[in-house]
Amino acid sequence: MKKIKSILIAATIILGLVACQETKRIGWTAHALDIASYQLKQTASALEDTVMMPRSTWTFHDDGFLVSQLGHANIESDDPEEVYSVEHLKGQRRDCPINDWTSGFFPGSLWYAYELTGDEELKKRAVRYTNILYPIRALAGTHDLGFMINCSYGNALRLAHNDTIAAVIAETADALYKRFDPNIGCIRSWDFGFWNYPVIIDNMMNLDLLFNASKITGDSRYYDIAVAHAKTTMQHHFRPDYTCYHVVSYHNDGTVEKRETHQGKDDESTWSRGQGWAVYGYTSCYRETKDTTFLQQAIHVADMIMARVKTNDSIPYWDYDAPAMAETPRDASAACVTASAFIELSTLIPDGQKYFDYAETILENLSAPEYLAKKGENHGFILMHSTGSLPHNSEVDTPINYADYYYLEAMKRYLDIKKPING
Repeated sequence: MKKIKSILIAATIILGLVACQETKRIGWTAHALDIASYQLKQTASALEDTVMMPRSTWTFHDDGFLVSQLGHANIESDDPEEVYSVEHLKGQRRDCPINDWTSGFFPGSLWYAYELTGDEELKKRAVRYTNILYPIRALAGTHDLGFMINCSYGNALRLAHNDTIAAVIAETADALYKRFDPNIGCIRSWDFGFWNYPVIIDNMMNLDLLFNASKITGDSRYYDIAVAHAKTTMQHHFRPDYTCYHVVSYHNDGTVEKRETHQGKDDESTWSRGQGWAVYGYTSCYRETKDTTFLQQAIHVADMIMARVKTNDSIPYWDYDAPAMAETPRDASAACVTASAFIELSTLIPDGQKYFDYAETILENLSAPEYLAKKGENHGFILMHSTGSLPHNSEVDTPINYADYYYLEAMKRYLDIKKPING
């Protein structure tokens, strides 16, 4: 009898510990989602009478700091949309028009927050801010249509399906299709600068729009160019250690003109967000194609990230090769993209637990006070400490809308897996 009693007591203690662990887990996610919902609704209200989207906050850093990070002078960008830091605006919210490449992230964040909380006010806001982007569907001169439309209308298609949404995605895919060159095998990225035919690793993130359009319309040409782009990028963007270049420019015959960076420390450095785009893009490609070549690429890049990121909280510096100093900016956005990709990758392979665990660590750390905003602060953004383009003194150590978007996406993927544990 004593033995049975002892077993029961032990079992009760174990169950209690498990319950405490679960309560702690539920606590940090619930707290984060509560803050996210509050911040998003506050920002939506602040911009209610405009057609602007929240992008980031204005920052300013002196040339000496930039040189200490880069090892050389900061540079001017040829990108007409690049906005440099302005000292007298420092600390103010930076909003953007709908043709900005980041415009789809705020409505996308509203959709994810609605999905995670069931808050109908968030859905109402998501519908409004998604509809604002309707003119973007045929926008020429940009490869970022996937970011702009798939993050907004793509989530709307899942959560508030109607035929208009599908038509917008198809029309946007047509605009993106026109930027594909079959001789090169890639979708052109930029229309500015001195490159002949620039392709950036970020472009891997626009392929999901093409995959979606192919499924919606039954037109395989969208699928085909997405696959071709991924294969060409895999061939030319990556070094032997599976780090990737930011920019690869091609000659008209498909040979490489040059490999370099635009937002990283230098041409041979490892720009943090670019590595996140890479693992995310190839994980998505495997999901859609079941081509194990893409899966192996995603695994190689994921393993490289875990080996290269040496910060104590797994939130990388803005560039893996940036100086490891206390004042070196982190890039929470890179961490969010990586976490979201790792969670999906963990579900695609038998031994994926290490990727899930790594992503969980990232999300827990991002949900701590060091990165997660307090209600009513941080100009309505959810996360702090992202870096846009340090070489151009643009959005350095600031909240950024795409960090919030991929944070919520990663949270959704995380809770979808953890939900069965809660019963």
